Amino acid sequence: MVDEQAPFLRRLRLPEWRGTTRQRLGLMYNGAIALQLLSIALVAVHEMLDRWQPGGNDMLLVMALGLQVAVATSLLGFRTILITHHNHEQHMRADSEAARRRTAELFAMTDMLQAAETNEEAGAVLMVTARRLLGGHGAALYVLNNSRDRLDLARQWDLPDGYVAPDSLAPSHCWALKRGKAHVNAPVEGGLCCSHHGGDNAVLEIPMMAGGQVQGLLVLARSDAPVALAGGEELANLRHLGTALADSMSLALSNIALRDRLRTQSLRDSLTGLYNRRYMEDTLERLIALSQRSGNPTAVIMIDLDNFKELNDSYGHAKGDAVLRDVAAQIVGALRPTDVVCRYGGEEIIAILPDCALADAVAKAEQIRLRVLGVTDIQGCPVSASLGVAAMPETSVRGEELIPDADASLYLAKASGKNCVFAAERVTSGLTVARVTDKT
Repeated sequence: MVDEQAPFLRRLRLPEWRGTTRQRLGLMYNGAIALQLLSIALVAVHEMLDRWQPGGNDMLLVMALGLQVAVATSLLGFRTILITHHNHEQHMRADSEAARRRTAELFAMTDMLQAAETNEEAGAVLMVTARRLLGGHGAALYVLNNSRDRLDLARQWDLPDGYVAPDSLAPSHCWALKRGKAHVNAPVEGGLCCSHHGGDNAVLEIPMMAGGQVQGLLVLARSDAPVALAGGEELANLRHLGTALADSMSLALSNIALRDRLRTQSLRDSLTGLYNRRYMEDTLERLIALSQRSGNPTAVIMIDLDNFKELNDSYGHAKGDAVLRDVAAQIVGALRPTDVVCRYGGEEIIAILPDCALADAVAKAEQIRLRVLGVTDIQGCPVSASLGVAAMPETSVRGEELIPDADASLYLAKASGKNCVFAAERVTSGLTVARVTDKT
């Protein structure tokens, strides 16, 4: 309405008065009233003069008629400007209300993202909000993996037919990530496209940055347009809302990654990647309670590297750290995914084997011993381990006896020449240990 009436207003050649629209409308209205009063005065003067001299004052009537035409023109302009102003205010109120709703949606999304604990939960929040704010557009969410060498597809929704989002993409192949700015892939228009983009669909890619680091990538495409992305105005609006969504999501992804790192640091040993002692104590307590309730056995293997201090003194602490990492990897590789391997302290490692009898635990300990011996060839220095095994209820009646019994067996393995496995035995007279393997 505003655009249709603008040429008419320009044809009126109204003066550009200074002041607010309300003041200008007031001046026009007062001017129309003044012209109307002047027209009435001219008619009255004509009547008076016509009584004195009939038929000689028609010029006053012509002037009065001209004033009436001016009044009508002024009122028409007044009405047009008033309607234009009213429509403009309605348009502004509609825009303001839409902006308020968008802001409320973004605040609600940010609040929900603060409660998201995983990337999957954060992606679900983003999908719901994007469908409300970007109706008619689909999206694909990519999240940087732990190795930070690629982005994996975390979630996709409402993408147009013919467009297939790749399962993963490399940051070096994406212009949006390399530039740190939104980028449009529009093959039909002959624009510069990322190497991972396929098909003829136009998409808008928005990088997710937080703390100066890439967190992910948001890809937007119009659901009902097989090729074109959007018009200029719609694309600008899409960039604005898409960037707002990406900014909120990037902070959420950064917080989730930070919480995961803190959780990992609180549960795992930084050198070997094994669980730490605190996690071991909590897990052992829980597994013992389950074992006592179900009657299933639980075994513990204590592992201690032989002559580790001499190895550090002879080859250096860097070599000692490398040996510990390789030994940890060998132990984890020999056990089941349900078994728990922890660094007990120094060069001591403990493995908790739920639902494992003593004989099976001893056999597993022997496998571990042989795998640790294999690290010798990998690192080029002598590596061996002594192991002690205990199991509940076969060797330990109470849960708090498991680790002391395994430790006592380990001590005897050390005293017997190292590089061997000893298993504890529980008898009525007390604790005895049985040698399982001879030193090799």
